[in-house]
Amino acid sequence: MLSISEFGQMCQLPPQTLRFYHSEGLLIPAEVDEQTGYRSYTFDQIERAMLITVLRDTGMSIKLIRRALDEPDTVRDLLHQHVTEVHRQRRKQDEAISDARQFFTSSPEPRRRHVPEMTVVSTVVPGSPSSADQFDWETSDAATAATVAGLVRTVESCGAKVTGTAWRTWAMETPEQRTATLTTMEGPHWLVKVPIAGGDDMPVDLPGDIEVQTFEAREELSIFIPGRSSMAKFGTAMSRLATHQLDGAWVDITRMRQIIHEDGTETSAALCKFDEKDMTSLLGWFTP
Repeated sequence: MLSISEFGQMCQLPPQTLRFYHSEGLLIPAEVDEQTGYRSYTFDQIERAMLITVLRDTGMSIKLIRRALDEPDTVRDLLHQHVTEVHRQRRKQDEAISDARQFFTSSPEPRRRHVPEMTVVSTVVPGSPSSADQFDWETSDAATAATVAGLVRTVESCGAKVTGTAWRTWAMETPEQRTATLTTMEGPHWLVKVPIAGGDDMPVDLPGDIEVQTFEAREELSIFIPGRSSMAKFGTAMSRLATHQLDGAWVDITRMRQIIHEDGTETSAALCKFDEKDMTSLLGWFTP
């Protein structure tokens, strides 16, 4: 029999790690003295300790390691599952590093621009699942991308020509949309808009859930935030837009739109002159 210190030296594992493995059911001592609590191990347990170390070095969780040791036939599948998750985490870390470099190299700043009048087609993005305290931005972005792709395919199959980059905006154009957006977590929360050529190139036979609209020309304040969407990034964009100093104008957040690029999201809101629209009308917008 080997004491915990002797066994630890042979396996290059400190006693506290062996105690942890014991508590997690990964490596149970051959004997535990009932009076002193001293743990003792056998030589044939060295191989199990080695396998645990090999799997731990991959970054695999205790839960998966326990299953791999208890069910050896599942090890290949578990390793494949773990490798897939590691690659996903590495992609997220790479994106986060890229975001950090952009934020701390040149902090995003709002810019003013003129957006001309254009013809657009619009449809609802299917509702994105959300909890009571968290909006699921990843699911929302995926649903938006899928809806845009489907909308583009549909209008092009009807003979229309896409002329610009698509965007999304809050689904607040009808009383039904406003109620769903403000009172339910299921949504729909967004509409997508795709610019198309007008005149003779206008599509004739579109499905009933697609609407042709005129997007009126306007002045906008816009800010680009790199990386994946999140509530913190959305809040930062809205805060930067709302607090940006303007002469004789204010930012109408009810007319916000988001252009989702491969490397980030561009959030824009319409600018209004103080004599152009009563700001108190915003209160009614937030009422279902």
